Amino acid sequence: MFNANFEKSAQQFDDMFLSPLRAFSALSIDYSEKLIGAQMELTKSYADASLTQARSMLEIKDSEGLKNFVKEQQETVKTLGEKLQNDTQKVVELNQEYAKKGQELAESNAKSASEAMQKVAK
Repeated sequence: MFNANFEKSAQQFDDMFLSPLRAFSALSIDYSEKLIGAQMELTKSYADASLTQARSMLEIKDSEGLKNFVKEQQETVKTLGEKLQNDTQKVVELNQEYAKKGQELAESNAKSASEAMQKVAK
């Protein structure tokens, strides 16, 4: 009798607290992994662009080289601006996805908890 009550209580505790906690933790870990991956990718691409520009600057030997460097610099700034806009959009979409899934998870957990409480009340 005691074991049956203990098992039932343990299952209810798992259903009401541990399962939702595991689900939310898994969602948070997935989100963190995606966000860190995106940040690492962004950092690498911006660092690569900066190093390329630094190397190009070392190639300036005359006024024509300076002219070409300035032109290249303007193109690079334009490209990086567009990339920044796209990268920002990626992060916004990632945050929206996380918020949506978190909301769905919270609603599902609230529904499950309500159903569990109704079973206990009977």
